[in-house]
Amino acid sequence: MQIEDIISNVQVYGLEESIKRSKYPMSTDTNACTTEPTKTTYSLGRASVGSGHDNWLNGVVVQFDLTFTNKAWVEAERYHFLDFVSSQSTMHRITKFDLDKAYIEYTDPRMIEIMQQLVDQYNTNPTPDNYLKVLYSNPAGFKLTAGMTTNYRQLKTIYYQRKNHRLPEWRVFTEWIETLPMFKELILNEN
Repeated sequence: MQIEDIISNVQVYGLEESIKRSKYPMSTDTNACTTEPTKTTYSLGRASVGSGHDNWLNGVVVQFDLTFTNKAWVEAERYHFLDFVSSQSTMHRITKFDLDKAYIEYTDPRMIEIMQQLVDQYNTNPTPDNYLKVLYSNPAGFKLTAGMTTNYRQLKTIYYQRKNHRLPEWRVFTEWIETLPMFKELILNEN
């Protein structure tokens, strides 16, 4: 699994402006604050998660498309500032996906075969019961894509909580976080 398999269409907004604003607490003239990071900028960016000293990272907005399995999406929903802009829907389209491409490689092929049989059964006889059989039988390895909006502060939290996670998607996601502009320098203390 590669970064490009799960993350695309990345945009980062407000990095320079937020670096400037990180200097406001110690400034008497905010117009004199520059967009160049200082020792204090780095110190604040590397402050302990939850301390509040890294609040300026909220201003660095990141938007991207994320493709996760049902299993990973359940875990992603715990982050309050990882906002869904829009997403694919199993409720609306579960019987329309190409099931040969819809599952992660760890999904047992027998499960995919069962799903195809259930989808065929529904398409032949589209009753509410047949639909619910498809919906509730769908394995956790089913992939969906959503457009997301978050910020560097939330990504910092996710990074430290998920970088050694058992699900490969989370490890790839944290590798991607490291590639964001200045993330390593500002937050991970890496030059």
